Amino acid sequence: MIGEHVVVGYTHDSGGREALAMGGAITRVTGGELTVATVYPPKSPGLAVEAQANLAHAAMQLGDVPAEYLAFESRGAGRGLGVLASRIRADLVVIGSAAGGQNGHISVGSTADHLLHLSPEAVMLVPDGYEPPEDPERLTLMYVRRPQADEAVERVAQAALRLGVPLRLVTLDLRTGEDDRLRDDLALAVRLAWESSGLEAETEIAEGFDVSAAMQAIEWLPGELLVCAASEDAQAHRVFVGEAAVKVVRASTCPVTVLPRGYA
Repeated sequence: MIGEHVVVGYTHDSGGREALAMGGAITRVTGGELTVATVYPPKSPGLAVEAQANLAHAAMQLGDVPAEYLAFESRGAGRGLGVLASRIRADLVVIGSAAGGQNGHISVGSTADHLLHLSPEAVMLVPDGYEPPEDPERLTLMYVRRPQADEAVERVAQAALRLGVPLRLVTLDLRTGEDDRLRDDLALAVRLAWESSGLEAETEIAEGFDVSAAMQAIEWLPGELLVCAASEDAQAHRVFVGEAAVKVVRASTCPVTVLPRGYA
C-alpha cells in the first residue's frame, strides 16, 4: 500500500503547508516514514540557506510528528522530487496546489506538471485550502477499462481493505450513449476488486457534458481520497496522465493520487 514512505515537496506557502499536513496525516494512518524536502536550484547558496530556513518552518508546523528534513539541489522542483523519491525509495510524493488557483480545487503548476508526466512514484496533489480529516472515509478509483486501471482496482481494493474504508469505482459518462458498455466494464471491475480483496465495491456512473460537470455530479465525502491510474501512454514504472485525467485532477475537490504504470 502506498504511504509506507512519503515525500512531501515543501514550499513556504499555503500549498506547501497543506501538503505537509496531508503527508503527516498519511503516515499517521499508515505508520510509514515521512521525508520533508525543499528543492533549490544549483549554484545558489542563498537559496540553499533559504531552503534550510523553510524546513525549519516545516518542522515547527509538524511539531512532534517524526520526519526527516532534506534540502535537495536540482534544476527543477518536480525533477528533484522525483529523483529524491527514487533515491530514498519513497512510494508517494505529496505536493500542494499551485498559487493562484481556485479555492477548494487543484491548480496544476510546473512542479505538478513534471511529476504528473514523469514521476517514478505515485503522486498525490492536495486541493487549495484542504484540511485532512482524522481518518480517511473512502477510496474512490476513477475507472476506465484498460490494463493499468485493472491493476489499480486490485491495488486500491487492497489499500481500502487495510485502511478499513469502503471502495468506490467511478466511471464518467460524457454523453457517449455507451451506458451498457460502461456498466459491463464496472461489473468486471467489481469482480476484480472482490477477487483481490474480498471487498464489495460501490459503483457509480457520473454523467455530464464534460469532465467538470460529471465530477460535480458526484458526491464526495469529507475524507474521500481519489485515485487515478496512469495513462496507457506512460512508460513502465512512470506516472503519465492524459488530457482527461488532468481535467479530473483540476475538477477534484479532494486529494488525488496518480499511480505509476505497473505499480505494485
